[in-house]
Amino acid sequence: MKVAPCLSFIMLVHAQIAFGQASGNIGYSQAGGRARAEQFERNKRTLVPAEMPPTGTTMFVDASVLMNVRADEFVAIFGVAQDGTTVAECNQKMDATIEEFTAALKAMGIGGADVDVDFAAQNKIYGFQVVGDLAKESLVGFELKKNIAIHYKDKRLLDKLVITASRSRIYDLIKVDYLVNDIEAVQDKLMEEAARIIKKKAARNEKLLGITLRPIPQVFAEKTSVYSPTEMYDSYVAQETEDIDRDQYRSKHIVQGARKGRTFFFNPLKADGFDAVIHPVVVEPVVQFTLYLKLKYEIDPKRGKGNE
Repeated sequence: MKVAPCLSFIMLVHAQIAFGQASGNIGYSQAGGRARAEQFERNKRTLVPAEMPPTGTTMFVDASVLMNVRADEFVAIFGVAQDGTTVAECNQKMDATIEEFTAALKAMGIGGADVDVDFAAQNKIYGFQVVGDLAKESLVGFELKKNIAIHYKDKRLLDKLVITASRSRIYDLIKVDYLVNDIEAVQDKLMEEAARIIKKKAARNEKLLGITLRPIPQVFAEKTSVYSPTEMYDSYVAQETEDIDRDQYRSKHIVQGARKGRTFFFNPLKADGFDAVIHPVVVEPVVQFTLYLKLKYEIDPKRGKGNE
């Protein structure tokens, strides 16, 4: 009995496939990444009863800031699967595949701590044997799965990694992680911008609304989020097709549908809902950092514009 194919799907290998360059096959398991991120950001700004001003002499001033940051380093994760009639055969095939791939990586200058092999799963494979009118399911082999994580700094290297992996019969690019080294500097920049916006809003309220805010506010909420490009990919299928009555033709014809290609694209958060966007022009997948800062001010009723 022939053992089932070792991979659940094959990724096309080509230097110009944008999907492979930025996200990975993890995109097939998710949809609406930007929509989820936008909803999460809206939830940050929604007041709950416990956050309502307790008296008529207080008010909130808030700021929401987005910062787009290019990644400094990357980790690409490839999935490897091998099957065989015995566990020993699976391990032998797996060791040969990984040895071939890691040797090719060393030739590219990637090795040591920059490459890690992770044991993912080992499972049984069942098949059917037909005897007369009985199709009996029985154990026909085993499947071994491992993941190879590769750390690199030059984003242009991913195309070469995909081609190199294909030469070792590795076709499954699971995902690409984007790493930003100096997160503290990013958070400081977000806080500086949020503080600037809040001070400007407070001054505008005093000027236009005739109120005076006491100078020392209370930090009421400070909510940060980070969105990796891997989770910000959306997809669609662009197609137009004729409608047919399948029931009418089912008895006479077998309807074979055409393959419709799915387009994947990086769909980041936009400026909508934010008071400021740092580095707003996005021409490549970036890591998106957000900060929602809310301050509670005390209103000085005796120093309002009308009492001066």
